[in-house]
Amino acid sequence: MTDGRTLSLERLRADGASEPALATFALQYDRLAAGATGLIHEADVAPATPDVFLADLSEDPAQQEARRAALDTTVVITLNGGLGTSMGLAGPKSLLPVRRDLTFLDITVRQVLALRERLGVRLPLLLMDSFATREATLERLTAYPGLAVGDLPLDFLQSREPKLRADDLTPVAWPADPRLEWCPPGHGDLYPSLLASGLLDQLLEAGYTQAFVSNVDNLGAVPDPRLAAWFAGAGVGYAAEVCPRTEMDRKGGHLVRRRSDGRLVLRDTAQTAPEELVHFMDGDKHPFVHTNNLWMDLARLRDMLRERGGVLELPLIRNAKTVDPTDPSSTPVVQIETAMGGAVELFEDSVCVGVTRERFVPVKTTNELLLLRSDVYDVGEDTAYLLRRSVDEAPVITLAKEHYAMVDDLDARFPHGAPGLRRARRLDVEGDWTFGADVEVVGQVVLADEGPSQVPDGTVLTG
Repeated sequence: MTDGRTLSLERLRADGASEPALATFALQYDRLAAGATGLIHEADVAPATPDVFLADLSEDPAQQEARRAALDTTVVITLNGGLGTSMGLAGPKSLLPVRRDLTFLDITVRQVLALRERLGVRLPLLLMDSFATREATLERLTAYPGLAVGDLPLDFLQSREPKLRADDLTPVAWPADPRLEWCPPGHGDLYPSLLASGLLDQLLEAGYTQAFVSNVDNLGAVPDPRLAAWFAGAGVGYAAEVCPRTEMDRKGGHLVRRRSDGRLVLRDTAQTAPEELVHFMDGDKHPFVHTNNLWMDLARLRDMLRERGGVLELPLIRNAKTVDPTDPSSTPVVQIETAMGGAVELFEDSVCVGVTRERFVPVKTTNELLLLRSDVYDVGEDTAYLLRRSVDEAPVITLAKEHYAMVDDLDARFPHGAPGLRRARRLDVEGDWTFGADVEVVGQVVLADEGPSQVPDGTVLTG
């Protein structure tokens, strides 16, 4: 009987996987088969605090040319492989309208183009697409004929790998929809994909020395000229942005320092034992959240990949799911994943950079989508499409999952758009409520489960 490792590698080769992707999968498969869980225990780490703060970096006009020069040698890499299935989306999450008719992708592109024009820099934007997002994304980008820089492509493809049966770690079969037999290997695939595509060499040959990497659903992640100049002059290989944690980040990943060697380590929920989640979500103990906004030295990265045969030994993330994520009764599977932020522990000089909440506005749920669509935020051509918050502290939003978890359900219950939230501190919608036009929330408001209910037009909800 052929073992799961051999069967998986055969499938990957038949699918055209690159050698770095094959070697990376084999490494992580062996770890998984040996019983590795990827768990990071609280006793083995200490909370990490920022080494430097963005607020302390110079805004001296005399340094403007240094900032411009640093941005001119920076490439923006945006992760764009997700479909947003957890919110009921069938297409790329980046094509979801978030402000007026503008999508995540539109705003990201316009932010980059505005920076180019204002500072006179090259600043290419490269999207890491998946097989599921590439076609629709490139079609959308035809609206921006000036986006490409030189002979650099607009995107590159991340790998995919077989989902493994949880019982014997063999590739799962799902004839009803063979596409569900495959999964992305996590954002850690950024590194072997950059190398295998030839893009890493191409960028260095074109004079780009550093990369700013972020998620497409975080519109606060703009390549800041001060950070670009600081990173270019600091001489470090890797920097990760962190920001103050809020209640809506209780399950967000954070950086810790490994007690055994003092290195920075990224810890996510999937790397935390259930009985230790109470420590993981303790905002007093771990007050900063990892934004997934990363800066890295491209030459250092290439050297590291070449030395290791294209394989970065990123921490394993064992993700237990079902082969059809919409059907809990379908075959249990394990997805082998890695996080690109896990590379923080591979650089001996990695730095933790403290930034403000403006640089971290993720949208993982419809709670965050409603907030982003509200008057708490603004984005427009007059502000170079930068996301601006209109209040000192954004309110906390919780919507009943059974009624609002899917975007279509959210839109049906907010047919006139988000309510006014500038004067809100908190909105908890526990039942099935449909909101009328010109509704405003003031203070702390709870809408209890009273069966299908309406909030009339013009209502001011107060706590």
